[in-house]
Amino acid sequence: MTARLSLGLMVAAAGLLGQVSQVKLPPYSRQVLPNGVVVDLMARPGVPLVGFRILVKGGRESDPADRAGLASVTAQLLRKGTSKRSADQFSEELDFLGGTFQAGEGFGISSATTISAEFLKKDFDRGLDLLTDAVLRPTFPEAEVRKLVAQRVDAAKSLKDNPQGAIGSYFQSFFFGARHPYGHPPDEITLARIGRQDVVGYHQSVYCGRNMVVIVTGDFDPAVAGPKIAEAFGGAAAGTAFAWPAAAPFRSGGELLLVDKPDATQTYFYIGQPGVDRKNPDRVTLQLVNTLFGGRFTSMLNEELRVNSGLTYGANCQVQEPRLRGSIVITTFTKTETTAKAIDMALDVLKRLGEKGITAEQFASVKAYVEGTYPPARLQTADQLAVILGDLELYGLGRDEVDDLFARIDAVTLEQANAAARKYYKPDNLTFVLLGNAAKIREAAGKYAPKVVEAAVSKPGFGRE
Repeated sequence: MTARLSLGLMVAAAGLLGQVSQVKLPPYSRQVLPNGVVVDLMARPGVPLVGFRILVKGGRESDPADRAGLASVTAQLLRKGTSKRSADQFSEELDFLGGTFQAGEGFGISSATTISAEFLKKDFDRGLDLLTDAVLRPTFPEAEVRKLVAQRVDAAKSLKDNPQGAIGSYFQSFFFGARHPYGHPPDEITLARIGRQDVVGYHQSVYCGRNMVVIVTGDFDPAVAGPKIAEAFGGAAAGTAFAWPAAAPFRSGGELLLVDKPDATQTYFYIGQPGVDRKNPDRVTLQLVNTLFGGRFTSMLNEELRVNSGLTYGANCQVQEPRLRGSIVITTFTKTETTAKAIDMALDVLKRLGEKGITAEQFASVKAYVEGTYPPARLQTADQLAVILGDLELYGLGRDEVDDLFARIDAVTLEQANAAARKYYKPDNLTFVLLGNAAKIREAAGKYAPKVVEAAVSKPGFGRE
C-alpha cells in the first residue's frame, strides 16, 4: 500500500494553472541522537499510514571494487533472519500487518542504501519493532547468503539478454573507468566473490549511528512517536562515519566501446560527456536546458529521432547529479541498419544546441513546464517528501533547495541558459557505448572515435579494462 498525501491548495493550484508562484517544503523536525543517528519527522495527517525511510550512507560507493554489489546484497539479506525472527517469521508478520518492506540501492549511481517500510497508523509500534529488528539485528544465515548470491549472479548473467538494461552498466564501467568509485557496477564476477563474512563485516562497519538517517512521514504524533524512534535507533553502535572516496579522473573522451550481441536486431547507444555533481551551482540552469534538449517528450532529441524521423521509439538525455561529478548522456536505440543515421542525427541535434542555442519562446515554455510539473512529481505524497528529505541529508543541502527553487528558476536568464548549453553540451571528445550486432555496425562505429574497444555480452563482466 502507498500513501498519497495531498499538499492541498498548493498542488491544486499547480494542476489548475500549470504553475505556482512558490513551493515550500512542509515543516519537519530534525534531531541527532547521541550515537549520531539523524531523525527527521514530518507528520502529514489525513491518511492513516506511516512511512519509514532509512538511509545508510555509502551505497555503491562503499562497495569494494572486487566485490561490487556487496551493499545491495547486504540490504536484500536484512529480512532473511534476525535475532528475533526467521526469514519466514519476518515475512508472515509483515503480511499480517499489511505492511511493506524494501531494501536496496535504487537505480543508477547510489551513495546510500535505502530501506523503506510502510504500516498502518495503528500498527506503528509493531512496525517499528519489525523494521529495527531487520536493520540493526540481522543474522545473515549462511544458506540465505548463498541462495541470494546465486540468484544475483544468475540475474547479472540474464541481464545481458536485455540490451536496454545492460547498456547502462557497460556505460558506467567504460565512462568512469575502474579507478573511479562509479566505475565498477556489480557483475557476475564480483557478486560471486561475496561470502557471509563479507556481508557480516560490511554490516558491522557501515550500519552504524554515524552513517544512518531515519525519516518518518505520514499520520503520527511526533510527540509520541519521537521518543519511541529515538529509543529504537539509539541502541545502534555509533561506529565510524563512512569515509567518502575521492573522485578519480574521467576517461579522456574520444573513445567508443562496441559491445557485440550477435543476435541483436537493434543498436542501443549511449553518448556521454562529463556533467555536474549534486551541489553544482549550475544544476538548476542545466535542468532547464536539459528538459528542452532531451528531458521531455517534446524535447529537441525526441522530436528529431522519434517524431520527425521515426528512427526510434524514444530518445532522451539524462543529467546525472551524484555526489561526485556525473555524466550528461544521450540514450536511445534504433534498428541495426539505421545505426549510423540515428547517431549522426543525435550528434547534429547536440551541435545545433550549442550553435543556435535556445530561443526566448522555448525558454519561457520550459520554465512554466518545470514549475508546473515539480509539485505533483516531487511533493505530493509522503513517499516523495521522504525522498526529498533523504536527498537533503545525504548531500548536505538545506530546505532552501525546495523553498527557493522557483526563485532560482525565475532568476535564470536566457543568456545564462545558452552559456550553460555551450559549456556542458559539447559535440566533440565524446564517449560512446554501442550495444548491438558488431559485425553489422563495426564499420559505422569506427567513424565516431579514434579509439574503439570491443567486448562481447557472452563474456563475464561489463567490459571493464
